[in-house]
Amino acid sequence: MWQTDSIWFEIAVVSAIYAVGNILFDQFEERTPKWRRLGKYILTLLIVMVLSTYFGRTVAMSVLGSFIIPFLYVHGYYLPQKKGINGWTGEPKGKYYDFRKWDKTIFEKDI
Repeated sequence: MWQTDSIWFEIAVVSAIYAVGNILFDQFEERTPKWRRLGKYILTLLIVMVLSTYFGRTVAMSVLGSFIIPFLYVHGYYLPQKKGINGWTGEPKGKYYDFRKWDKTIFEKDI
């Protein structure tokens, strides 16, 4: 009944990673357009599916796992050391919004 020898396994793994990521880190993408977030998911899914089809599951999962390297670099070194932003909380929010080139008018209070 439970077989993992189809492309659906890769689809499930990528989907689970994105589901958990969106649940835990959604607050850092609050101003990113929905189409861009969906496009990122679909592109990752297509890359993993093509790699798995042509080069095997080991290569596909290795490439997927290697995506953590830039994540750790950006959040562990670049943001805190170069930009003065906490890589895990995105604070201070003003600097984070500047870094993402988002409009900061949401910080202004209506009087």
